[in-house]
Amino acid sequence: MSLNRGDAGHGREPLGGGLTTGEVARRLGVAPTTVRSWDRRYGLGPTAHTGGRHRRWTAVDVARLERMCALTATGLAPAEAARLALDEVDLEASASRAGSARSAPPVAAPSRAGTGLRLGDARQECKGVARAALRLDASALDELLEAAIDDHGLVAAWSEVIMPTLQAVGRKWESSGERYVEVEHFLSWHVSGVLRRHTPLMAADRPGATTVLACVPAENHTLPLEALAAALAERKLPVRMFGAALPVESLVAAVRRTGPVAVGLWAQSRTTASRPLAQHVAAIEWGVRGARRKPVVMTLGPGWAGQTVPGSPRPPGLAQAVAALESVVLR
Repeated sequence: MSLNRGDAGHGREPLGGGLTTGEVARRLGVAPTTVRSWDRRYGLGPTAHTGGRHRRWTAVDVARLERMCALTATGLAPAEAARLALDEVDLEASASRAGSARSAPPVAAPSRAGTGLRLGDARQECKGVARAALRLDASALDELLEAAIDDHGLVAAWSEVIMPTLQAVGRKWESSGERYVEVEHFLSWHVSGVLRRHTPLMAADRPGATTVLACVPAENHTLPLEALAAALAERKLPVRMFGAALPVESLVAAVRRTGPVAVGLWAQSRTTASRPLAQHVAAIEWGVRGARRKPVVMTLGPGWAGQTVPGSPRPPGLAQAVAALESVVLR
């Protein structure tokens, strides 16, 4: 059974003011004592308290009870069904809010114009991905991630579906005593796999056209950089991806050996971002005497916030990073 949460469709009044326990019981087709028992035993009661004797149930509260009904109907024990109902609906709501947020961290969200993804779609797909991740349902999660990329394109799917859900899962375990670390690792692993599968064969190197992507030393958050690598490869732009925590000497060696037109340095945390490192890489030269070249260094990720590096662009989102790198390569 599903409830119409936004209007009075099917003869049902909206939930804006909340429902009484009796009204909720009638909608679910259970006895009011059952609703009260689930509240008392499993914590499936109203989250908001109002004045007076009667407690009011919001749309999210009712969604938990609907999920409880659906799970127990499959034969799941009530206690386990209640735990899943609480976790799934709360995580869906968090993912939905993240999917509809206007702002996001660097290399996460382009402007909404031209993404081809409607806000309502993003909310719904965030919910589905969040639910599959919480259930640790590998096949469903892969199917949902693949569909999002196929339907909306890699950049829009990352910005509107994948990244908001990753943020919601991260907030979930941070606020739950790290109970959901396995969910975040599970989701991250599958996102990485889907990005790899949607990355075409890397374009052949063209002199002075390659982009080097690497996380700065001590930085292990690679997913946003993987999304950027996939988006560049999708556009047939040569890219060399070096992943997490590349030591300084190895980064310098990679730049000297490949002679890239651009270098993207990802830093998730301000403690890992290093302005001297970016300046050092930007000063590396190669080529014959009289025709020396230097790379354009782009500082990527929230770690660079407040650390302006002269001559190093800091694109605010994935779409902007792709456009900036494409412009540098074509120039």
